[in-house]
Amino acid sequence: MARNTQDTYQNPLIERYASPEMLFVFSPHNKFSTWRKLWIALAEAQAELGLQISHDQIVEMKANVDNIDYEAARQIEAQTRHDVMAHIKVFGEKCPKAKPIIHLGATSAFVGDNTDLIQMREACTIILARMSNVVRVLRKFALAHADRATLGFTHFQPAQLTTVGKRATLWMYELLMDFEAVEEFIARLPFLGVKGATGTQASFLSLFNGDHDKVKKLDTDVAARMGFRQTVPVSGQTYSRKIDFQAAASLCGLAQSLHKFGNDLRLLQHLKEIEEPFEKTQVGSSAMAYKRNPMRSERLTSLCRYIISLSLSPAMTAAEQWFERTLDDSANKRLSIPEIFLTADAALIIALDICEGLLVYPAVIARHIGEELPFMATENILMASVKKGGDRQEIHERIRLHSMEAARGVKIEGKRNDLLNRCAADPKILLSNDDIKDLLDVKAFVGRSPEQTREFISLYIDPLLARAERYGTVNKMNLTV
Repeated sequence: MARNTQDTYQNPLIERYASPEMLFVFSPHNKFSTWRKLWIALAEAQAELGLQISHDQIVEMKANVDNIDYEAARQIEAQTRHDVMAHIKVFGEKCPKAKPIIHLGATSAFVGDNTDLIQMREACTIILARMSNVVRVLRKFALAHADRATLGFTHFQPAQLTTVGKRATLWMYELLMDFEAVEEFIARLPFLGVKGATGTQASFLSLFNGDHDKVKKLDTDVAARMGFRQTVPVSGQTYSRKIDFQAAASLCGLAQSLHKFGNDLRLLQHLKEIEEPFEKTQVGSSAMAYKRNPMRSERLTSLCRYIISLSLSPAMTAAEQWFERTLDDSANKRLSIPEIFLTADAALIIALDICEGLLVYPAVIARHIGEELPFMATENILMASVKKGGDRQEIHERIRLHSMEAARGVKIEGKRNDLLNRCAADPKILLSNDDIKDLLDVKAFVGRSPEQTREFISLYIDPLLARAERYGTVNKMNLTV
């Protein structure tokens, strides 16, 4: 029965969330054309080291890198149950001169594993570019609000004041750690190289008549041709699957940071202090027309939880490998590795969209400060009263009693916080209304928040963004709301 796309499951990462750049990295064409590039690099290096491989054979292979008959490969794989052999045969049909030397001495992991490493490196570069975009926008936001006092929260209970900009540095600092983790992963990412069926390079040693130096040079030359400075020092047939886990772990860390940012914003939106962007025609609820649900932040946290859960699969796969290789990794990593990168890509796209449209409501922030500042000012009131000759212990008790009564009025009777008026009216506290007002400048309650914000950006974020230039740029997505 003929089916259309509406009759078949569609992966939301492809249909809704991930970018064309990341989808291409893990696309069949990128994968299989990279296999052909690896066969070419192997042949070129073997020719330079003295094997009978002609210039015409290499030219023929290069001319057919993208000339892939996918239907023929599918049919052969259905017969052989082996994807690498299917593509060797299809490539050989397009390259009759080179057919005898394609995949010479190699095993399936030569193309499969080395391509996986290339794809992860390409994907990490996209992730770094997207992370730098988010950090760049948060940097601008933090500087714009470096001096804007706001309630700090511990346990989501009002605590000492901070600034809106300083809070944004907490988000940026975690992203900084994630950026460095991905950078470090790329820097130390090795190539599998040419290792053979069990990692002993026996087939290549045979090709070069026992010349160990030529085998070692073949390993490093192929890696260099594919842009890698190092190969794994030892291996079985495959590279250690702990490398997959290390990639997943760095993205798991990123997901944790973005999830915290998304949760913070959801709480701030509940307080009506800061909101994510909301389109003019956007609908918040099908039933409650007034609602402005934080759907972007909710989608962000939802995707981040998926990343965190996905990171467990590579860990379990690495632990499950037997001796020089088993195949129980294949189906798992075929799903988990692309999807963790696609989901991280999607999460960063949404995070950037949120950050570019953040809405700050200073009047609401100021009102909330006004409701809590009297309690925070009690230590200043105590010190000022003592300076005027009051008894520290007696004044402390008077302030405590007034605080209890003021809190009772706020919580039980719904009154405004009248603690300051109570203190000013108490003759034992020795301060007038004007004296107390002089103690309430919010700048005195934010500590070094403005300075910390600017110093952090100068010392840490600006160098990160300068370094990020090497990773290029990526397109901004038009999101489906």
